[in-house]
Amino acid sequence: MDLNKMMKNTLKIVLLTSMLPFAASASQELTPWYVGAGLGVNNYEHVATQNGSDDSFAWDIFAGYMFNDYFGAEIGFRDLGNADWTAAGISNDADVKGTTLGLVGLWPLANRWSLSAEAGAMYYTLENSQNNGLISSTYSTDDFAPYFGAGVGYNFTDNLKLQAKYRRYENLNDDYNIVEADSNYWGLELSYRFGNTVAAAPVAAPVVAAPVDSDNDGVYDDKDQCPATPATHKVDSVGCTIYENVKNKEDVGSIQFANDSAVVKNVYYKDIERLANYMNKNPEFTVEIAGHASNVGKPDYNMELSHKRANAVADILVNKYGISQSRVTAKGYGVNQPLVAGDSKEAHAANRRIEAIVTTTTKQPVLK
Repeated sequence: MDLNKMMKNTLKIVLLTSMLPFAASASQELTPWYVGAGLGVNNYEHVATQNGSDDSFAWDIFAGYMFNDYFGAEIGFRDLGNADWTAAGISNDADVKGTTLGLVGLWPLANRWSLSAEAGAMYYTLENSQNNGLISSTYSTDDFAPYFGAGVGYNFTDNLKLQAKYRRYENLNDDYNIVEADSNYWGLELSYRFGNTVAAAPVAAPVVAAPVDSDNDGVYDDKDQCPATPATHKVDSVGCTIYENVKNKEDVGSIQFANDSAVVKNVYYKDIERLANYMNKNPEFTVEIAGHASNVGKPDYNMELSHKRANAVADILVNKYGISQSRVTAKGYGVNQPLVAGDSKEAHAANRRIEAIVTTTTKQPVLK
């Protein structure tokens, strides 16, 4: 490797890091600037794997600037160590050094822990010394290589942080296709962020008048949007009465049928129309058409007949008067719910019927 070039790169980093404390001295708060150094091990892939070895010692120095609590940029100098191997009777001793520039993302966690991710490029110099037993030679290559990494860190103080780092370098190649390597780095880094955190000066609490609840509903007047709610009503967060929907069932009339018939007589269409109008005025209501039969004949037959009677009226409500099918149910009860007890002609006539039971919804205040 060119010694002058290495000294120039190192000098750039030293000059930058030496200027950072002066940037921080003008402020008493924690600044976005930080510096640090790292030490670890590096493994070159594709070389020194069969008949060689890695000198795995690696190190770096760096400086960075945080744009905010989560995002920053970092510049540094890194030495990835050496790899020794022999191929075709020629021994090789290669090392990689260079400057880096990258972006850093930071995710603070609880109890001073944090996660980080980084990506950037390394302008590297790859130097390889070769010896075939008679002649020794050295060549070098300069090029760019991408890298990315991740880490976990712990802040001992607001200024001092220790991180465990992993980095992956791609395409660390020379110009002669002798070295074509990637590498994996694992290490620890210690960084120092300049400045000091300053505790906010205590502020005297303003004198505030005691809150008032004029209607005693548990909500103070400055938030009460319903200032005169009854004392027995439960209220919401702004002092207004809480209501609940209460369902009630209402019998709105019945229709009679001829013996052994499920045909709706024309005289009852006006009653069905009135029911449809009532349902249209109250779109939240539902109705059950309950079919019944007189206690004449077999129970199973009467049950089926009561179903047919209920379905006949429900069909008229839906198909003639346009009430939604979802609001209408039909159910047969056979002879189980007689309107008039007994075995007389009048009792049988009264029990051959349907009844319309409407489920209504009313809003009522919730009481304490």
